[in-house]
Amino acid sequence: MRLDYERDGDAIYTASFATIRREADLSSIAPDLESTAVRIIHACGDVDIVGHIAASADFTSAARQALTAGRTIWCDSNMVAHGITRTRLTADNPVRCTLRDDGIAADAVAAGNTRSAVAVDRWLDDLDGAIAVIGNAPTALFRLLELVLDGIATPAAIIGIPVGFIGAAESKHALATLDHHIPYLTVHGRRGGSAMAAAAVNALASSKE
Repeated sequence: MRLDYERDGDAIYTASFATIRREADLSSIAPDLESTAVRIIHACGDVDIVGHIAASADFTSAARQALTAGRTIWCDSNMVAHGITRTRLTADNPVRCTLRDDGIAADAVAAGNTRSAVAVDRWLDDLDGAIAVIGNAPTALFRLLELVLDGIATPAAIIGIPVGFIGAAESKHALATLDHHIPYLTVHGRRGGSAMAAAAVNALASSKE
Protein backbone atom coordinates (compact mmCIF):
# COMPACT_ATOMS: atom_id res chain seq x y z
CA MET A 1 0.00 0.00 0.00
CA ARG A 2 1.37 3.40 -0.97
CA LEU A 3 -0.89 6.33 -0.22
CA ASP A 4 -0.79 9.53 -2.24
CA TYR A 5 0.59 12.39 -0.14
CA GLU A 6 3.33 14.99 -0.27
CA ARG A 7 6.60 13.46 0.93
CA ASP A 8 8.97 16.40 0.44
CA GLY A 9 9.41 18.16 3.79
CA ASP A 10 10.63 21.40 2.26
CA ALA A 11 7.68 21.49 -0.13
CA ILE A 12 5.24 20.90 2.73
CA TYR A 13 6.83 23.70 4.75
CA THR A 14 6.73 26.19 1.88
CA ALA A 15 3.18 25.29 0.87
CA SER A 16 1.95 25.55 4.45
CA PHE A 17 3.04 29.15 4.87
CA ALA A 18 1.83 30.05 1.37
CA THR A 19 -1.58 28.65 2.29
CA ILE A 20 -1.69 30.67 5.51
CA ARG A 21 -0.85 33.91 3.73
CA ARG A 22 -3.45 33.16 1.04
CA GLU A 23 -6.28 32.27 3.43
CA ALA A 24 -5.68 34.39 6.54
CA ASP A 25 -6.87 37.99 6.80
CA LEU A 26 -3.83 39.68 8.28
CA SER A 27 -5.07 43.22 7.70
CA SER A 28 -5.66 43.83 11.42
CA ILE A 29 -2.14 42.73 12.38
CA ALA A 30 0.64 45.29 12.76
CA PRO A 31 3.37 44.80 10.15
CA ASP A 32 6.05 43.97 12.75
CA LEU A 33 3.75 41.31 14.28
CA GLU A 34 2.74 39.65 11.01
CA SER A 35 5.37 36.91 10.99
CA THR A 36 4.51 36.04 14.59
CA ALA A 37 0.81 35.83 13.76
CA VAL A 38 1.57 33.58 10.79
CA ARG A 39 3.58 31.20 12.98
CA ILE A 40 0.82 31.10 15.59
CA ILE A 41 -1.64 30.17 12.84
CA HIS A 42 0.78 27.51 11.60
CA ALA A 43 1.04 26.05 15.10
CA CYS A 44 -2.72 25.62 15.54
CA GLY A 45 -3.90 25.09 11.96
CA ASP A 46 -6.63 27.71 12.26
CA VAL A 47 -6.50 30.88 10.14
CA ASP A 48 -9.48 32.32 12.02
CA ILE A 49 -7.45 32.64 15.21
CA VAL A 50 -5.84 35.76 13.78
CA GLY A 51 -8.85 37.75 14.97
CA HIS A 52 -8.05 36.82 18.57
CA ILE A 53 -4.37 37.79 18.51
CA ALA A 54 -3.61 40.97 20.46
CA ALA A 55 -0.38 42.70 21.41
CA SER A 56 0.82 46.00 22.78
CA ALA A 57 2.35 48.34 20.22
CA ASP A 58 5.81 47.95 21.73
CA PHE A 59 5.75 44.16 22.07
CA THR A 60 7.73 43.07 19.02
CA SER A 61 10.57 45.53 19.49
CA ALA A 62 10.84 44.82 23.23
CA ALA A 63 10.83 41.05 22.79
CA ARG A 64 13.37 41.10 19.97
CA GLN A 65 15.69 43.40 21.90
CA ALA A 66 15.62 40.98 24.85
CA LEU A 67 16.33 38.04 22.56
CA THR A 68 19.19 39.84 20.86
CA ALA A 69 20.66 40.71 24.27
CA GLY A 70 20.70 37.03 25.20
CA ARG A 71 18.18 37.37 28.01
CA THR A 72 16.60 34.32 29.61
CA ILE A 73 13.38 32.88 28.22
CA TRP A 74 11.25 31.66 31.14
CA CYS A 75 8.63 29.03 30.27
CA ASP A 76 5.70 27.81 32.34
CA SER A 77 5.91 24.28 30.95
CA ASN A 78 8.52 21.95 29.53
CA MET A 79 6.40 21.63 26.40
CA VAL A 80 6.92 25.34 25.74
CA ALA A 81 10.63 25.07 26.46
CA HIS A 82 11.08 22.07 24.18
CA GLY A 83 9.12 23.78 21.39
CA ILE A 84 11.57 26.68 21.16
CA THR A 85 14.01 26.07 18.31
CA ARG A 86 17.47 26.66 19.73
CA THR A 87 19.09 27.28 16.36
CA ARG A 88 16.90 30.38 16.00
CA LEU A 89 18.34 31.83 19.22
CA THR A 90 21.39 33.56 17.78
CA ALA A 91 22.36 34.94 21.20
CA ASP A 92 22.18 31.46 22.77
CA ASN A 93 19.49 32.56 25.22
CA PRO A 94 18.97 30.31 28.25
CA VAL A 95 15.57 28.60 28.06
CA ARG A 96 14.35 27.62 31.51
CA CYS A 97 11.36 25.97 33.16
CA THR A 98 11.15 25.53 36.93
CA LEU A 99 7.99 23.43 37.09
CA ARG A 100 9.87 20.27 38.07
CA ASP A 101 12.35 21.90 40.43
CA ASP A 102 12.79 20.43 43.90
CA GLY A 103 10.25 21.64 46.42
CA ILE A 104 7.67 22.93 43.94
CA ALA A 105 4.95 20.53 45.07
CA ALA A 106 5.48 21.42 48.74
CA ASP A 107 5.55 25.14 47.92
CA ALA A 108 2.25 24.79 46.07
CA VAL A 109 0.60 23.19 49.09
CA ALA A 110 1.96 25.88 51.39
CA ALA A 111 0.84 28.68 49.07
CA GLY A 112 -2.55 27.17 48.34
CA ASN A 113 -1.92 27.57 44.64
CA THR A 114 -0.92 25.42 41.67
CA ARG A 115 2.59 24.17 41.00
CA SER A 116 2.61 26.23 37.80
CA ALA A 117 1.92 29.38 39.78
CA VAL A 118 4.52 28.87 42.50
CA ALA A 119 7.09 27.85 39.90
CA VAL A 120 6.94 31.43 38.59
CA ASP A 121 8.35 32.65 41.92
CA ARG A 122 11.51 30.70 41.08
CA TRP A 123 12.05 33.04 38.11
CA LEU A 124 12.61 36.13 40.20
CA ASP A 125 16.41 36.05 40.35
CA ASP A 126 16.59 36.56 36.58
CA LEU A 127 13.15 37.78 35.51
CA ASP A 128 13.84 41.50 35.13
CA GLY A 129 14.56 42.14 31.46
CA ALA A 130 13.80 38.53 30.52
CA ILE A 131 10.99 37.12 28.40
CA ALA A 132 8.16 35.29 30.18
CA VAL A 133 6.33 32.71 28.08
CA ILE A 134 3.08 31.20 29.37
CA GLY A 135 1.57 28.56 27.08
CA ASN A 136 -0.12 26.18 29.45
CA ALA A 137 -1.30 27.38 32.85
CA PRO A 138 -3.59 30.37 33.46
CA THR A 139 -2.51 30.37 37.11
CA ALA A 140 1.09 30.97 36.01
CA LEU A 141 -0.01 34.04 34.07
CA PHE A 142 -2.09 35.31 36.98
CA ARG A 143 0.87 34.83 39.34
CA LEU A 144 3.24 36.60 36.97
CA LEU A 145 0.85 39.54 36.77
CA GLU A 146 0.66 39.67 40.57
CA LEU A 147 4.45 39.92 40.80
CA VAL A 148 4.53 42.63 38.14
CA LEU A 149 1.72 44.66 39.67
CA ASP A 150 3.38 44.44 43.09
CA GLY A 151 6.56 45.89 41.59
CA ILE A 152 8.54 42.72 42.30
CA ALA A 153 9.29 41.82 38.67
CA THR A 154 9.77 43.69 35.40
CA PRO A 155 10.15 41.29 32.48
CA ALA A 156 10.99 42.76 29.09
CA ALA A 157 7.94 41.14 27.51
CA ILE A 158 5.20 38.64 28.28
CA ILE A 159 3.84 36.06 25.87
CA GLY A 160 0.65 34.94 27.57
CA ILE A 161 -1.19 32.24 25.63
CA PRO A 162 -2.45 29.73 28.22
CA VAL A 163 -5.12 27.26 27.15
CA GLY A 164 -8.13 25.92 29.00
CA PHE A 165 -11.66 26.33 30.25
CA ILE A 166 -10.96 27.72 33.74
CA GLY A 167 -9.08 30.99 33.93
CA ALA A 168 -7.50 31.02 30.48
CA ALA A 169 -9.69 33.70 28.93
CA GLU A 170 -9.74 35.64 32.19
CA SER A 171 -5.97 35.64 32.65
CA LYS A 172 -5.45 36.84 29.09
CA HIS A 173 -8.04 39.57 29.53
CA ALA A 174 -6.13 40.69 32.63
CA LEU A 175 -2.87 40.71 30.71
CA ALA A 176 -4.38 42.91 28.02
CA THR A 177 -6.27 45.33 30.25
CA LEU A 178 -4.41 45.79 33.54
CA ASP A 179 -2.12 48.80 33.86
CA HIS A 180 1.17 46.88 34.20
CA HIS A 181 3.22 48.65 31.46
CA ILE A 182 4.85 45.42 30.25
CA PRO A 183 4.85 44.73 26.49
CA TYR A 184 2.65 41.70 25.85
CA LEU A 185 1.26 39.27 23.27
CA THR A 186 -1.81 37.12 23.78
CA VAL A 187 -4.51 35.12 21.98
CA HIS A 188 -7.84 35.95 23.56
CA GLY A 189 -10.31 33.28 24.59
CA ARG A 190 -9.93 29.68 25.67
CA ARG A 191 -7.64 28.65 22.84
CA GLY A 192 -3.89 28.73 23.28
CA GLY A 193 -1.24 26.22 24.24
CA SER A 194 2.43 25.42 24.30
CA ALA A 195 2.78 25.06 20.54
CA MET A 196 1.46 28.57 19.89
CA ALA A 197 3.55 30.11 22.66
CA ALA A 198 6.74 28.46 21.41
CA ALA A 199 5.87 29.41 17.82
CA ALA A 200 5.69 33.06 18.85
CA VAL A 201 9.19 32.90 20.33
CA ASN A 202 10.52 31.17 17.23
CA ALA A 203 9.05 33.86 14.98
CA LEU A 204 10.52 36.67 17.08
CA ALA A 205 13.93 35.03 17.26
CA SER A 206 14.50 34.82 13.52
CA SER A 207 13.28 36.66 10.43
CA LYS A 208 13.29 33.38 8.53
CA GLU A 209 9.74 32.12 8.10
